Amino acid sequence: MLATVSSSTLLGIQAQLVQVEVNTGEEGEPKVFMVGLPDTAVKESQNRVFSALTNSGFKMSRTRTTINLAPGDVRKEGPLYDLPIALGLLSATRQMDSSIINDYLIAGELSLSGSTRPIKGGLAIALLARELGKKGVILPFPSSQEAALVEGIDVIEVESLDQTVRFLHGELELHPQSTASVLDTLGNQENHIGDFSEIKGQHSVRRAIEVAVAGGHNILLIGPPGSGKSMMAKRIPTIMPEPSLDEFLEILSVHSVAGNTLKGPVNRFQRPYRSPHHTISDVGLLGGGSIPGPGEVSLSHNGVLFLDELPEFKRSALEVLRQPLEDGNVTISRSAGKITLPCRFMLVAAMNPTPCGYTGDECTDTPAQIQRYRSKISGPLLDRIDLHIEAPALTIEELRNAKPGESSAVIRERIAQARAIQRDRFLGEPIPCNSRMEQKHIRSYCSMNRQLGDILQQAMEQLKLSARAYDRILKVSRTIADLAGKDSIEMQHLLEAIQYRSLDREVLY
Repeated sequence: MLATVSSSTLLGIQAQLVQVEVNTGEEGEPKVFMVGLPDTAVKESQNRVFSALTNSGFKMSRTRTTINLAPGDVRKEGPLYDLPIALGLLSATRQMDSSIINDYLIAGELSLSGSTRPIKGGLAIALLARELGKKGVILPFPSSQEAALVEGIDVIEVESLDQTVRFLHGELELHPQSTASVLDTLGNQENHIGDFSEIKGQHSVRRAIEVAVAGGHNILLIGPPGSGKSMMAKRIPTIMPEPSLDEFLEILSVHSVAGNTLKGPVNRFQRPYRSPHHTISDVGLLGGGSIPGPGEVSLSHNGVLFLDELPEFKRSALEVLRQPLEDGNVTISRSAGKITLPCRFMLVAAMNPTPCGYTGDECTDTPAQIQRYRSKISGPLLDRIDLHIEAPALTIEELRNAKPGESSAVIRERIAQARAIQRDRFLGEPIPCNSRMEQKHIRSYCSMNRQLGDILQQAMEQLKLSARAYDRILKVSRTIADLAGKDSIEMQHLLEAIQYRSLDREVLY
């Protein structure tokens, strides 16, 4: 008898429908054949499925059985087909009623005992089910939790194969997961990051970070060891506005296909913060692998990518950032396929002014060593970083006597007001903040009078900045004006934006 169960496969952060077709009662040697471009993990599923069926009290077919994963031209990977294959076998051997089975997309790994284990891409599967008009999805926990954030479908959480069969028979009532309860759980998680009030001194750096976050601009912190660069960078998520539900679903889509769940790095309703070590490879940063998957630039989508000790990263790894910083997405091509992933992130980088970390009389490096160190950061990459700010070392007296700074909550309130202005400005357009403005927006919202134009031209000529830097100065000026609640860019806004660009010439070259 032939039975069909609807499941899916993951292509990037998207799910594609897969029909699990099981045919039993064929003539020939009692053996199982699996076709449809399965990888090793999928081929091994028959051993897990047979043990799960036996230990759950079901009988195995004693005839030749063919399992087809359609469409046959798309490679299938991972253990997510265990549960649909088991249900297909039970339906094909008439051990269960299959009348409502195709109302759901089903995925889940099975243990040998028949209990379920989580799988990647629960959110993508739920989005596909809604697109296909399915009643809902059947998934293990915690994959079901992330899927519950998709409204308009029933998300059924199952703990075992036996429980799934009894639910489909109507013998057991399982209530769908509630979107509101999942959101409440996310909002009630504690924040262990820290607070900006713990930062002493560094008023100019704190101001630059506030401007960067308010407009979604990239920022480079330059200072000696112990000046607080990493400490401030780690607290940036505490002053960022909460993501909208749509933004959080985008964040979760990437983390879900990477194998993270709501119990992992994205277990709070906030923007991601990623801080890879400087030994990371090009593939680890950009994404890839034999079967293309997200890298750090995509895992930081709608959040922060912090690169500490920037010149210590491989030159090739840094150069792959240029296109994602400009376009907000990255395309990865491999023999197994081609995917495009979102990567609209805020780049925060930190570095020492010299290899030894110090300047002046304390510096022990030769000019050649300093030049080699600074040349690791190319001009085109530096052009894409909007703000460059020095973080000087604090004196012992400042460390002892400096009063605590403003709290993250106070700074976040000002940033939220500036972001609200930007939302109203770009209403109806796919632009979340000033840093994503295109040329037409710059012409409309960053206009200047003749006097300001002359000042900017003079700065460009003296600092030998590029046309890209010209646009980025205007964007930063617009953000500073938004923080001040001004409708147009004024002199002080432009001058502050220019000073944030001067360091790439004075310090790095």
